[in-house]
Amino acid sequence: MKKVCPRRSRPPAEGNDIPKEVSMTRRVLTLFGPIFAILLLGGMGTWPVAGAEQAPRMTKEELKALLGKPEVVILDVRSAGDWKKAETKIQGAVREDPGKAVKTWAEKYGKDKTIVLYCA
Repeated sequence: MKKVCPRRSRPPAEGNDIPKEVSMTRRVLTLFGPIFAILLLGGMGTWPVAGAEQAPRMTKEELKALLGKPEVVILDVRSAGDWKKAETKIQGAVREDPGKAVKTWAEKYGKDKTIVLYCA
């Protein structure tokens, strides 16, 4: 029987110790990673069939034309850390937590608004 994750014949070099959690994660991914990949790749093809929609994209010129319009809300959905480190931000954009459900944004800004999401 072939070993999937052979043990080291000697202990790791000093200062090169791998934490037990990392070692276990590596083993789990080695054993089950291909199965996860197959499940994800196989499932992606069913997303359109299941009715998943993709939001339309716009060019920067199209976005510039919308800036300042009261019926448009621009949401910056970057993580808090990325947002704080960002050198550029769209003027007038509101930062929203990407972890919140999109439904809460729709309720907060109203259905009569056009909501534009950006993350870069």
